[in-house]
Amino acid sequence: MPAEIVDVQTSENLRAIQLQILDGLQRPAGQKNLPTMLLYDERGLRLYDDITTMAPEYYLFGAEEDILKNHAMDIVMAMHNTTGCIPGETVIELGAGSLRKTSHILRSLSHIVDSPSRVPSITYYALDLEKRELERTLNAIAISDIGSDLKGKVETKGMWGTYDDGLKYLKSTGLYAPTAIDRPSRLEASMRFDARDLSPSSTTSGSDSSGAHVFDVSPPSTPEEVQPPLHIMFLGSSLGNFNRKDGAAFLHSLPLRPGSGDTLLLGLDHANEKDLIEEAYNDPRNHTKRFIMNGLRGAGRALGNETLFLEDKWDYVNVYDDIERRHEAFYKSKISQVLHIPDGDISVEFQENELVKIEESWKFSETDAYTLFSESNLRPVQRWIDSTSRYSLWLLERPAFIFPLLTSPNACNSSGELVPKKIYSSSPFGVPSPQEWENLWAAWDMITLRMIPPSMLFQKPIDLRHICLFYLGHIPTFLDIHLSRLLSEPHTDPVGFKDIFERGIDPNVDDPSQCHPHSEVPQNDKDWPSLNSILQFRSRVRNRLLKLYNDFDNGNLTLTRKMGRILFMTFEHEALHAETLLYMLLQRAGSGTIPPHGFAIPEWNSLASSWKSIPPLVKDTVTLGPAVVELGHDDAEGEDELTDCKFNAKDREFGWDNEHPKRHVDVQEFRISWRPITNGQYYDTFKKNKDKFHVPASWVEEDGEIRVRTLYGPVPLSVAEDWPIFASYDDLSTYATVKGGRLPTEPELRLFYDKFQCGFEGGANLGFRNWHPVPATTGGKQNGGKGHNGGVWEWTSTEFDKYDGFIPSKLYPGYSMDFFDGAHQVVIGGSYATIPRIAERRSLRNWYQRNYPFAWVGARVVYDV
Repeated sequence: MPAEIVDVQTSENLRAIQLQILDGLQRPAGQKNLPTMLLYDERGLRLYDDITTMAPEYYLFGAEEDILKNHAMDIVMAMHNTTGCIPGETVIELGAGSLRKTSHILRSLSHIVDSPSRVPSITYYALDLEKRELERTLNAIAISDIGSDLKGKVETKGMWGTYDDGLKYLKSTGLYAPTAIDRPSRLEASMRFDARDLSPSSTTSGSDSSGAHVFDVSPPSTPEEVQPPLHIMFLGSSLGNFNRKDGAAFLHSLPLRPGSGDTLLLGLDHANEKDLIEEAYNDPRNHTKRFIMNGLRGAGRALGNETLFLEDKWDYVNVYDDIERRHEAFYKSKISQVLHIPDGDISVEFQENELVKIEESWKFSETDAYTLFSESNLRPVQRWIDSTSRYSLWLLERPAFIFPLLTSPNACNSSGELVPKKIYSSSPFGVPSPQEWENLWAAWDMITLRMIPPSMLFQKPIDLRHICLFYLGHIPTFLDIHLSRLLSEPHTDPVGFKDIFERGIDPNVDDPSQCHPHSEVPQNDKDWPSLNSILQFRSRVRNRLLKLYNDFDNGNLTLTRKMGRILFMTFEHEALHAETLLYMLLQRAGSGTIPPHGFAIPEWNSLASSWKSIPPLVKDTVTLGPAVVELGHDDAEGEDELTDCKFNAKDREFGWDNEHPKRHVDVQEFRISWRPITNGQYYDTFKKNKDKFHVPASWVEEDGEIRVRTLYGPVPLSVAEDWPIFASYDDLSTYATVKGGRLPTEPELRLFYDKFQCGFEGGANLGFRNWHPVPATTGGKQNGGKGHNGGVWEWTSTEFDKYDGFIPSKLYPGYSMDFFDGAHQVVIGGSYATIPRIAERRSLRNWYQRNYPFAWVGARVVYDV
């Protein structure tokens, strides 16, 4: 039976191509170009097949095929790990080509469908420009042995048109629903909840007159009630034909719904060596040249005369710019010539050796890739790299929210969409915009309203902290108190919340009766405010905050440095508490805590396999120093109301009181581990020295086996053995001693970070890029050893204490001073749940008690030289 081809072309396509050609040819010498689309006519597609089969220099095809041959099933499993295979799902491939590589995905898709049916569960669309090529390739699949596997499980169809045509078709038909789907994940669906255990996001009613907490709950929707997921494939590094800005815009335009289970499988070529890339696009047997030269026929045909461009008057040249990481392909005019175009009676002059660009192919460093994903509102779910480390396939999703790069002009709203930020500061560490607040609220609300079942609201996952409900009230109360003080206005109702929720607790681990000043909280569940009253209060306080920004915009108030500091302080306070709440919830993951909603569930076995393939370090340590290390920054709170400074908020980089002032420290020579201590390393030492160590709170023993806690539930040590371990300072300091070393001082660790941190834009595991640690990457062969530490704060041997020049905050006097008690150590960096503006601020310092086991802090070993 012939393949079904859906014609999605629009009538203006031919004219649009003609206009692109004419526009490109009439530009000045050195700027002329032709649209790349001309290369991919029917003949061009077959010539491209010749490249992929007869030009081994073109490594991109072979590298991608290598990945798909070895990992197609892993890819398909990861695509469906959150939702499973839902009947009616659509898979569309943009620029499908010969389907040789795609056949591996198709076969794997058939394996996840339980049994054949009259209406196949999955429909695959191959989108391409040439109808006859679509018919040929799809019919070839149908009569192959793969076709028999697909029968009744995966239906294959063609989609004839451009990328834009195909995407418009998706949006105009029932193949795509434009809104995100509130679908429970397979992991959530497998958990048993009673009415009290459903997440409080469904709560709409308040407390009754008796003070009991009442929740309106409804069971999760079933897969039959929701729009099936959409999976898009864009292989072959075809995105490289777009420039950086247009590539991000194109990916951003893809109809992937936030938090819905939709995915994108994207092929990206690495920023490889110049000679390798130039030969890949100009092989010695001229397969690529024939492919490129065929584009001249296409240009002539579009203008009404296929022989308009005489090939013997043109040559092919190519060049790779390794600074821009861009390959360019050109036609070179062998002679001075004039081209007469019948349409419009246009003449175009070409000088001898003049170049006309036909194609560019951008390559991707780590920073290029992560910048692309950030600007496209995409999150990497998993990555597969070919055996030569030249090429990657990325599985991406549009999650419930992201935190864009600090350099981004955008923030992510509560619907999971990128929106432009209104800029109030020239510094990424200055006054947060209203859009950044909404970005933070998206994270906070997901954590508090989707991950905590009502049965846990009145529980303490950690005895050394309050019940979960406290934190839902603490965050808006803290903000409201500081807004009231700032504006000399009354507190938001209920006023009594300030007496319950003003300040939390951080008692002494050894003697919890010893604690800094804090709020007195109810001792019985029935005496706490209801969840609904807290959420209503939260909404009123948020509206109060947004009104303040409106007053700035309308000229009713002038933004002062003091106002900016309070906005900075309350913003980062909320972000830090999100992480505190999460490390509390980690202790109940698998037995209460609901996994993060709107993010793909990790496919642990596949991830573990890819982590095992990371090349080992050649050397475990690097020697640094002697050096002078700069700590802190200059940000004197006392200057905020001086005449010369009062209204200078826009250019201010704010920080906490323990970050000021800038100071310099001499560091002697030392050796430091490239990577933090891993679960596997700690376990090996722990087994041999059990009398010296505690079992970390990040571990749990089940059936005699050590498992590592994650927010999805505990995973086998074999999955997490290369992750950095979370453990107390005392235990990690003991580990370092057993290994003949010690933990680094703050200046030593800062020196290492300054030299080798890749940053959030380079792929660091920060800002909810993952909801779990990953193996560290520092010390690798690429980028001079730059990488990340896997998503963990790091202990230092520097005691958290006063230093010369320290001045306690007047706005928040106890922020640091209350913990200068000889029991706390400085930690720096940030975990996978630390937002970028905190983790990326070089002067930022955090602290924990040295025997506190719950925080997400690891360490690396230092050796004296």
